[in-house]
This record gives sequence, C-alpha cells and structure tokens, in this order.
Amino acid sequence: MAQTGGRRGPLVAERRYAATKPAAPKSEPPNKPARKQTPPGRRGGLAGLITGLVHLLWRVLWGAVWRATAVVALILGAATWYFYAQLPEYTALLDGRNRGSVTMLDRNGDVFAWRGETYGGKITADSVSPDLRNAIIATEDRRFYHHFGVSPRGIASAIRINLSEGRGPLEGNGGSTITQQVAKLLCLGVPFDPHSWKTEADYENDCRSGGIKRKVKEIPYALAMELKYSKNQILSIYLNRAYLGAGARGFEAAAQRYFGVSAKVVTPQQAAMLAGLLKAPSTYAPTTDLKRSQERAGMVLALMHEEGLLTNRQWEEARANPATLSDAAQARAGGYFADWLMDSLPDFLSKGTTEDVIVETTLDQHLQSAAEEALRAVFDNKVKDGSAAEAAIVVMSSDGAVRAMVGGRKSKVSGAFNRATQAKRQTGSTFKPFVYAAALDMGWTPDTTIEDAPLTINVKGSGPWSPKNYTKDYLGPIPLWRALANSINTATVRVAMSVGLDAVRQVATDFGFASDLAQGPAVALGVSESTLLEMTGAYAGILNGGSSVKPYGLTELRLKSDIDPLFGADGGIGERVISEKAARELVWMMHQGVEQGTSRRARLDGHEVAGKTGTTQAARDAWFIGFTADYVAGVWMGYDDNRPLAGVTGGGLPAEIWREVMTRVEKGMPSNPLPMADPSEWRGMGGDNAYPGESWQSGDPIPEGGVEVVNGQLVKPAQPKKETLGDKINDLLHSLTQ
Repeated sequence: MAQTGGRRGPLVAERRYAATKPAAPKSEPPNKPARKQTPPGRRGGLAGLITGLVHLLWRVLWGAVWRATAVVALILGAATWYFYAQLPEYTALLDGRNRGSVTMLDRNGDVFAWRGETYGGKITADSVSPDLRNAIIATEDRRFYHHFGVSPRGIASAIRINLSEGRGPLEGNGGSTITQQVAKLLCLGVPFDPHSWKTEADYENDCRSGGIKRKVKEIPYALAMELKYSKNQILSIYLNRAYLGAGARGFEAAAQRYFGVSAKVVTPQQAAMLAGLLKAPSTYAPTTDLKRSQERAGMVLALMHEEGLLTNRQWEEARANPATLSDAAQARAGGYFADWLMDSLPDFLSKGTTEDVIVETTLDQHLQSAAEEALRAVFDNKVKDGSAAEAAIVVMSSDGAVRAMVGGRKSKVSGAFNRATQAKRQTGSTFKPFVYAAALDMGWTPDTTIEDAPLTINVKGSGPWSPKNYTKDYLGPIPLWRALANSINTATVRVAMSVGLDAVRQVATDFGFASDLAQGPAVALGVSESTLLEMTGAYAGILNGGSSVKPYGLTELRLKSDIDPLFGADGGIGERVISEKAARELVWMMHQGVEQGTSRRARLDGHEVAGKTGTTQAARDAWFIGFTADYVAGVWMGYDDNRPLAGVTGGGLPAEIWREVMTRVEKGMPSNPLPMADPSEWRGMGGDNAYPGESWQSGDPIPEGGVEVVNGQLVKPAQPKKETLGDKINDLLHSLTQ
C-alpha cells in the first residue's frame, strides 16, 4: 500500500518533462519545420554549400560597400566643409585676373586696341540680357537650376560619348556643370604664385586640366559653392570670369570688344555668338574667323529654340541676321601702332600692370584705314602674285604726332615684326635733304651753282672713291635745287664736302636721325641706316619750319580708376635745327622734285606736295617720304632678307603707294599751300653765287671744311661771289663816308 493517503507530484513533473520537445537551434526561426535530413553524398548538400557561400559573400560585400560609402561620405563632407569655410563672398571672385589691361583710345576718344585681358566691369545673372543667360544655360548646362552642382547624368553621357569616339572616358567631353566650370575658373581656390609657376599660362592650363584626380577635387568644391552661393551668384561668377577670346575676360568685356555694346543689351544672335565661344574661345573668336563664329552661333540658336527659349519667329529672325562685328572690332586698327606704343611704356604700366590702364593716343583711325587700303590696292594691282616684298607706312603731323602706322602687308596682326619701327635700313637719297639743309642754313640759296661732273675723292684708309649718278650722265654746273630735284649724287657729295661732313651729320642728328652716321663722304648718299619712323619724323621737322620733332603716339595715360593722368605726351616739337628761312627754301626745292624731278609720281591733284625718293645700292631698299601742308608720310619697300628688288626705285612703287595713301587722307580736305619760300626772295639778290670751296691737294687727308677733287687733280679753287648792283652801291656809299 505504497500509494495510500499520498500525492503523486513527481508523476506530474515526469509528464511535463516527457512532453517537452528538444530546443530548436538558435539559427532557425521559432516555428520553422525541422529540416529534412539529407543523406550524405546527395547533390542537395552542394547546393546548400553554394547558397551559403553566396549569402556569406553578399553579407561581406554589403558590409564593405556601406562602410566604404560611409567613409567616402565622411571624406566628401569634410572636404566640402573645408572648401566651404575658405570661400569668400562671391563679389570678391568676379574679377579673377592676375594682371590688368591696357585700353587704347584714338584721337577722338574711341577704343581701337586692347592689350592684356580686359575686364568690362561687374555684371550679374540678373543684369545681363535674358537672351545671353538663356544661351549659356542651353549650351553649357540645361539642368543648371535643378542639380546640386554635379550631374551624374551629364558625366555618364560624356563618358559614353568619349568612348564611342575612341577617346578615354574622361578625355574630351567632361560632363561638367557650370558650377564645376566655375570651380576650374577659380582653380579650386588655389591662387597664382609666380614662384611656383614659370608662367601664368602654365598655371591656368593646370587649373583647366582634366582627369580623374581633377574631377575628384572638383566635386567637393562644387558642392561647397552650391552650399555657399545661390545659383545666380554662381552664374554671375561665371559671367565675369570666363575667357572669351581676343583678350576679353568676362561677357561684358567680350560684348564691348566684339559688338561695341554692353552684355546687358545683346541680341539673341549676339548672345548665341558669345555663348558659342565658351567651347574654344581662340578658335571661335569672330575676330579670328567671323564665318566660323557665326556657324557656331547658329548651333547655339538651335539649342535655344529646342529648349523653348526662343520662339519660332525669334529663331528665324536671328538665323536670317547673324551677328557681325562692330566697326572698331572689324577694323582692328592700329595693330602695329599699338605694339609700338606698348613697347614705349614702362613695363609696370604695360606688360606687367596689375591695374587697368587707359591710354589716349594720337592715332587717327580714318588715316589708318587709308594707309592700309592704299597699300593693299598697290600690291593687288601692281605687284605680281606671290611676291614676298614687304612695305611699311608712317603718317604723322608736323609736330611728330603719329596718325597711322603700317608695319607690313598683314595689317591685322599683333606682336608681329614692325618694319616701320624695328627695321633699320640704308636710307639712300632720302638722306640728301639734310645735306642741302646744312648748306641753306649756312647762307646758300636754291640757285647757288654746283658742279655735276665726275668726282674722285681719296678717302683716308679706303683709297679713291668715285660716286656715280644713277643715270650715268653729268649736267655740268647746275643750281642747287636741280641737284636735289634730280637726286644728283656727285653734286650732293660736293655740297657735303664743301659745307663740311660734320655739319651734315649734326643737322641730320638734330633732326632726329638717331642711328650712328657714317664718317666718310658716302654719308651724303644715305649709306647710314635708320628706321622709317625716324626718317618720317626728320621730314616733319622740315615741314614745321626747321625744328626737330620726337615722334610720339601717347597723349595721356591714366589708371581706369583715376581721373587725373599719370603723365602726358613724351614727344613733339623740340629745338630749332635750321633757320625758318632755310627750311622754307628747302621745302621749295623738294616741291620742285615732285613737279619736275624724280618724285613726279607722288603728285596730288589739288594739293601741293614736297618729297624725296630714295633707292639704296642694288635696289635693296626703296623709299619715298613727302608731305603736304597737313601731313608727312613715309613709305619703305623691300625684302626682309635684304635681297634686291626687281625694277623698283623710290620714284616708282613707293611714290605710288604714297600717292594712294595721301589721296585718301586728303580727300575732302581744303587745299592748303605748303610753307615754302618764293624764288623772288633770293633771285636778283646775289643768290646765284657759286658754292664756296677750299683748295686741297689730291691724296691729302680730307679736311672738315670741305673738298673737291676732279679726276684726281687739284681741287678747283672757290669761285668768288659775283658782285651785284647792290654791292656796288654799298661800296660807293662806303667810300663816300671815309
């Protein structure tokens, strides 16, 4: 009776324990059925292994990806914050030039040339023409107002295009947004350091370089700008800093440069041309190739129309009337003149200026165009095709103010070799007026008799020298004016030797002949070298009455931000060289050269002309320099390699070029008389005297006082001055008073 009167608690415990199921593995879900056991060796085990491995790899990869993403996000965020903290107010970024510019104004105050990168002034996305803003958006970044600074879609599209065209993924199209382009323009905030870069161009090329490394840097900088600035502020930076060719930095400068208007009022076709420059400014600049620039603008107009930014009527009208250059931009006047002027300025105000400089000049764009057109007309009609001959022209006022300058046949250039100012060539017979100027200043008259006959001079250290006339003929005794008008060599040498070579050299130097002059008697025939600018300036001294001039092109220089000039003209009329009487007589003699001498081809209908031809040995250089009462003009013609010209003398093509220039210059101007003497001022008053000479033995050193040797014989003694009726009366009165 083991169970009588007691509970069976342990049985309950045993029942609960027996009913309890084994605990499920921790990896299994709570109510998941027990896995069916697969006998060893079946394929299900391999599939399970593969599945397990896939799950494992996925979990490892996913973990790595989100961790890497988190790290990249942290780095990107830190870099963005770093750039954000360094970004200044957007207004400080509008003018990003490291150097200033030089703007040149002609004598009427109109712009004709720029040097350096010009900045037209601050403009904003709100102030520019809506057509310009739309053209830029349509061309460069259609989703500009909708992305956050970087466009993955744009980058992917650019990679696809680059690969399809056989380039690397980031070579060519970069898919950059306007924000990223601004990041490049700002060089990611790295300023130019002249100690780190050889040139500013190297620095800017590095800023604009592509590649993955550059893209990686651009992204946080672009994001920082999007956080710091509004969309319109970013666009404003772009509008002010983009380079648009021809030295124009920013759309305001470009609009003024190409069209002569502000970026605030450009038309759709002008806006399209400006926006089209962003792809390749130097290539598409309208001053380089207007037709190519217009074709590019047509593509931009099509994009604007496609985006709904132009109506059908606006698009058709813009296509029918493409943008053209302003008169000033089309002329591009004074390239050589501007280069010459820049070379005359101090470097800190020209090439190395950090300020914007305004230079008022003497250039006359009408005269400049006249000179260029005349040169082109003569070479087109009178010079054989393919000729490599060159020419140069200088036009100036009698005070030395340069009004026009052409330094070569290609006039629309900048930085080219300037034959008007840089080429030193023998002057030939254009030097002869200085010989006669010295004689006239000593009291000779245009009617003074000089011998035209064979001449031999024994030059110490060189031996006998026998100058020849161009025609090989000799006229015997002739008046001084005819010797100059017909450019007689032997007579000119006789005059030079008689007045003294030192006197001739002094007169030429005082008139502005800056080069070293030859020491021997050949100096009288122009064997010394000079530039066309110097020679034209020396002739200006003859026109103005005998005072020297220093050619100049600058009248005033000031900083753009200032009203008062820093300095004014460094040139003009200087000291007197010969008497006004001598100058007026010399003008008359040179006028005879045009009327009946070697300069006849330079005649102008309705205007008095004086001038002188010049042809050097073997016709390597041909000159004509002459003047009316209004202007002096000089023309040089020759080859750069100094080979002889074929059939060209100073009285030929150079005189014709001169006439073509001055015909255009004087068109519509009143006919003013030359400031020349009247023959009655010296004729009948003892002015027909022979030249004063000195006795000298053949073979002796040349005395400075003057010499003459005829055929190696003794010098002919000086002829006494002829006694006039006035002299006899004076002698009688003198005797009566004794």
